[in-house]
Amino acid sequence: MVLGTLFLAASLTPSLVPRSDVMQGTLAGMCLGAGYGLGAGLAMTWRYMRLPFLPERVRPAFNVVLTIFCLAVVLTFLSQVPDWQNSIRLPMGMEPVDSAHPVRLFLLALTVFVALLLLARLFVLSTRYLSGRAHRIVPRRIANVVGVVLAALIFWTLANGVLFRSVLYVLDGSYREYDALMVPDQPRPEDPQVTGSMESLIAWEMLGRAGREFIANAPGAARIGALSGRPAMRPIRVYAGLPAGADAEERAQLALAELIRQGGFDRSVLVVVTPTGTGWVDPASLDTLEILHGGDVASVAQQYSYLTSPLSLIVEPEYGAEATTALFNAIYGHWRSLPADERPRFYLHGLSLGAMNSERLVELSGILPDPIDGALWSGPPFESRLWRAITDARQPGSPAWLPRYGDDSLVRFANQDGLTAPDDALWGRMRIVYLQYASDPIVFFDPRDFYRPPAWLSDPRGPDVSAELRWYPVVTMLQLALDMAVGTGTPMGYGHVYAPEHYLDAWLAVTRPPGWSTDALERLRERLAGEAAQESDRRGG
Repeated sequence: MVLGTLFLAASLTPSLVPRSDVMQGTLAGMCLGAGYGLGAGLAMTWRYMRLPFLPERVRPAFNVVLTIFCLAVVLTFLSQVPDWQNSIRLPMGMEPVDSAHPVRLFLLALTVFVALLLLARLFVLSTRYLSGRAHRIVPRRIANVVGVVLAALIFWTLANGVLFRSVLYVLDGSYREYDALMVPDQPRPEDPQVTGSMESLIAWEMLGRAGREFIANAPGAARIGALSGRPAMRPIRVYAGLPAGADAEERAQLALAELIRQGGFDRSVLVVVTPTGTGWVDPASLDTLEILHGGDVASVAQQYSYLTSPLSLIVEPEYGAEATTALFNAIYGHWRSLPADERPRFYLHGLSLGAMNSERLVELSGILPDPIDGALWSGPPFESRLWRAITDARQPGSPAWLPRYGDDSLVRFANQDGLTAPDDALWGRMRIVYLQYASDPIVFFDPRDFYRPPAWLSDPRGPDVSAELRWYPVVTMLQLALDMAVGTGTPMGYGHVYAPEHYLDAWLAVTRPPGWSTDALERLRERLAGEAAQESDRRGG
């Protein structure tokens, strides 16, 4: 219980994103259970080794002392929770909290702990039963090992093969039904040159909910012209939802045909977008690019899942890469067949799981003879291989949350304050930018945080990371795992919610749009930030 109490107390300290009292109570209960379980394991090992315990006569007094110590630790740490949470909230521009609701938090933590304890006791009973059955055939020590292994296999099969898969099956069906719902204020486009129209090769119903949102919310020429102060055209957007084809290859060829029909290869800029797990494309990411280029942009995306990015990452990580590769190969193959001086500049983009799947495309050796022009990847998940390799090979002295790589000629990183490289640094043929916030747990979670401090916690820290954040074995990993679940609940410009003005700076570096003065860009940046703030207030956060 002492170890469990210390874990619970550590869980009350800040991590990357703010937590509600419900989430904090759940986390505290999980950490209490983890510490209790680890302590119980250590005690079992101590007994198994037949090492001495305290004498019986001093144990009651010693237990009283430990109980008082545990209560003092819990009360002390609970009193600090508001200040710790405010150390995250204030840098993110959020209202401070006055109370952590300690009673509700503590009761919820105990409820979660009891549930975990009962589950652990059930595992122990199963182990003893199986060991007893095995002991009829083999010696006791071997039977004990057999019992533990069999119980672990049974619990894992039930959790992963039955319960987890059943839940995923239900979720997949629910997300599929949700994806098929038609939003009343999104009628079929009347313009024949828009994806989903009567003349389109892809029916409006085949786009899915995320695809229809992507097409319907594209900024028109009038809005782009009003923001840029220059004549503009309607951007081209193509989207192939999961219902549009039997497999990824068929959907990719359909998207290519629709892009050709709309004249996408006649635009100045072409972007292959890899959406998140549900097929969602962040409006801020494409709107800013289209505004910068006066609408002279064509973008194409393909849906590969109904599940959210974390679930897709667990269940079908390779499927997203397969769909992304199929779309890229179709578009890139046609683009490469065009005369070099007549085709558009070619870029890649993805957010979150989309960034991880998209970055794999630049690893394809087939593009080396005729490389694309660049990429913008925002919020890459911690499992992104290329991002990880670049971050690990960063320049000495550059922080892990905003690294500098090589001579800055190929890859640069950006956050709320812009890009890492100096303005006079030279770019190469291809320009790649990673947009990431130091407070994004989807980027900076790492299972190895279980046993060692993360590199991004070293000084200097990111501007949106609490100065009170400390690393604790086991606990920090659980904190960040929970942060991933709530990483999109932060204000825009923090956590996993990327702001349009930051996309603007990143696209400026990647695509080099002509004709923009410093004053005009600043006015656009301020207007985009104001619109984003109004939208955030309208949605309540």
